[in-house]
Formats: sequence, C-alpha cells, structure tokens
Amino acid sequence: MTTYAVTGANGGLGRATIEALIERGVAASDIIAIVRDAGRAQHLSDAGVTVRVADYDDAAALSAALSGVDRLLLVSGSEFGSRVRQHGNVIEAAKANGVDLLAYTSILYADTSPLKLAEEHLATEHILADSGVPHTLLRNGWYWENYVGSAPAAIESGTLYGSAGAGRVAGAARRDYADAAAAVLIAGTVGAVYELAGSEPLDHPAIAAAIAEVSGKPVRYQDIPESAYAEALVGAGLPAPVAAILADSDAGVSRGALDSTSTDLADLRGRPSASLKQVLAESLVSAR
Repeated sequence: MTTYAVTGANGGLGRATIEALIERGVAASDIIAIVRDAGRAQHLSDAGVTVRVADYDDAAALSAALSGVDRLLLVSGSEFGSRVRQHGNVIEAAKANGVDLLAYTSILYADTSPLKLAEEHLATEHILADSGVPHTLLRNGWYWENYVGSAPAAIESGTLYGSAGAGRVAGAARRDYADAAAAVLIAGTVGAVYELAGSEPLDHPAIAAAIAEVSGKPVRYQDIPESAYAEALVGAGLPAPVAAILADSDAGVSRGALDSTSTDLADLRGRPSASLKQVLAESLVSAR
C-alpha cells in the first residue's frame, strides 16, 4: 500500500489534487490531507481522507504529519518572503520520515525565469537538490483562475488592464495542474522536471476577448506601465508587496516568461488542458 500526502489541502490546488488522486483510483483511506485548520477540512474527513494539522512554520508538527508518508505533494506556500524557510521545513520533515517522493509545485522555467515570483521557487529547488530527498519538480505555469478574479471588474468597466504588451500566457486550469500532480504521484516518478503549460497560449487582447465572449459584454485590453498597474492593484485592495509581485509577473509576460510550447501537461494528463473560456464560463455560472 502506498500512502500519499498533500500539503495545503484546504487550498484550491491541494484540494483538487486529492480529488484527482481519488478519480485516478487511489483509495481515500490512503491519502493524508495536511492542513492548518481542521475545521475547514470536514469535507475531506467525510470523504474518508485522513486529516492531519501542521503549519509550514511548525517543524515538529510537520514531522508528525508526514509520519508513514510514501509520496508527498508540497504545494508552495502563499506567504511571499517566508516561503523558502517554510518549504525548507517541509523538506526536512520529509527527509526525517524517509519520504520516497516529494513533488514540488514550482513555477514555469524557474531556473531561467526573470520573474520575482520565481526567486523563492528556485531557492526551494536548490534546497531540494541539496537535501537528498527523492523529488520531482512540477513547474506550473499561470492559472487561468488568475483572470477569473479580475473578470468582474473588467466586465463592469469594459477594460482589462495589464502590463503584458504583446506577450502570451500559456495558462491552464487549476484542476489540470492538480491532475498532472496526481499522475506524477501515482507513477512515483523521481528526478523529472516538468514544464507544465496550457495548450492554448493567449495574449491579453485575446484574454479580454474571451471575457467579453463569455460575459456577453464588450471588454478591451488596455496596456499600462508596470508601476501604474501595481498602483491599480493596491487600489483594488491588494497589499503593496503582493501587488508588486503580480505587476512584475504581468510585465514578465511581455518577455515571454509565461509562454511555452511544452506539452508536458497534456502528456501527463493524456488530454489537452481546459481553455480560458471554459474556466470563465464555469466560474460565471457558479457565481450566479
């Protein structure tokens, strides 16, 4: 029997990966969901998944949570500036427990990416390489869901703002990245580096057009300087450090940082990824 564990299991990617493992035939009883808040994980317990509580900052709790785990998905944390230390805690716990495979959700082309967002991912990759823990890198591209959050404002104003120039984004749905992670965990693949990108690269005018088509409202794309975009994100309620990271990522699109012709995602899943229109349509329907 192989025991699987997923960190950040209350988050979108972690939860979707557990669902994908079960859909691919793994028994819920062979899956451990590692969460910070057990109260938000009742649905996992009800499904037969074992829930263990551990915070990325709590090394002792992480070590206990990974007891008996064979294959682990380390979903990258969301606390910018703290992630290298936090990921290191998980990696140390995995090493102490003799985990056979640690799959880490990094970022597309982390070793050459110009994005500030890639810095902590690359540092984590280096820690993994030095740790001796058998591992595989899942370098996820951009999530189409990142545009779902900005769609309502774009629909209301008629304008999608950004700093991407003519660059393209090879995005994919969160569930597609999760399915690829599940496939790698089940296969037990060690030592691979997967550049995971969607099958339909789009530039921002095409993204705006997709929002317009799905919503039935006119939406155009307006390119603005990176600094202005960061200010707009702060005005929308994001903390300044997060806004700066996102604006840098958007500007990085103009330099090809989130474009790719890699077929790794489709190859792992055995089918193409969902389109932006599909993701938008599903989100707008669920919001009604």
